[in-house]
Amino acid sequence: MAYEGFDLTGKVAVITGGNGGIGLGFARAIAQAGAEVSIWGTNPEKNAAAEKELQAICPTASATLCDVSDEAAVEEAMAAVVERYGRIDACFPNAGIGTQNQKPFFEHSTEDWHRVIDVNLHGVFYTLRAATKQMVAQGEGGTLVTTASGTAIQGSPKGQAYASTKGAMISMMLALSVEMARYKITANAIIPGWVDTPMTENLFKWDKFVSAVMPRIPMRRWGTPDDFGAIAVYLMSDASRWHTGDVIKIDGGFSIF
Repeated sequence: MAYEGFDLTGKVAVITGGNGGIGLGFARAIAQAGAEVSIWGTNPEKNAAAEKELQAICPTASATLCDVSDEAAVEEAMAAVVERYGRIDACFPNAGIGTQNQKPFFEHSTEDWHRVIDVNLHGVFYTLRAATKQMVAQGEGGTLVTTASGTAIQGSPKGQAYASTKGAMISMMLALSVEMARYKITANAIIPGWVDTPMTENLFKWDKFVSAVMPRIPMRRWGTPDDFGAIAVYLMSDASRWHTGDVIKIDGGFSIF
C-alpha cells in the first residue's frame, strides 16, 4: 500500500520554466503523484511538447506562454490558473537564464546584468507574490519551492549576475518561510548540482570542464531532471508540512567532496 502522505490528488502546482530541464522533472513527478500541473515557458514548441507529455499522465495538465520578467504577464497567467483549476497549492518559480557571452566582470554591460536579474530575480518575485496572494486567500496553506544554484554558495567566475540572483533567491525564501508560516505555507530552496539540461549542454561537451568536474562528483555522473521529481513531490505533499526554511542540496555529493 502506498504511503498516503505523498498523494497529491486534488492539488494544483504552477511550475515556471516547466517545459524542460529540472522544471519538467518536477512536473512529471507531481503529475504522477496525482496533482494537476500548469507549466509556464516562453518557447511555444517546447510548451506544446511538454504539455502533450504531461497530459499523457494527467489529462488536465496545461502549458502557458509566459515571460516571468513581465509583471503583467505573470499576474495574467496566475489568474488564468485560478480560473482554470480553482486554486493553487504549490508554486515552483524555476524559470531562469544564465549569463550570456561570459566575459570578465569588468566588461559586463548594464544590459548583461539586467537581463539576468529581470528573469531570475524579478520574475521570481512577481511569481511568488501572485502565488502567495492566492494561497493566503484560500486559507489552506501551500508550498513554495525556489530553484537556486551552487553558485549561490560557491565562487562563480564571470557569472556574477546569475550567482547574485540565486543567492538572493535563497534569502527571499528564508524570509518567506518565516512570514508565511502563520498561513501554513512552507518555503524551501533546492540547490541542484551539475544537471544535464540544455543550459549545461555546451559545458558538458567541453573535455577540460568534464575532466575537472566529474572527479569531484562522488556519484560519478551528471544529474538528470528526473532526479528532482521526488523532492518536488515530497515538498508539495502533506508529509513535509513541518519542513520549511531549508536549503536542500541535490548534487551527487559535489558540494561536500
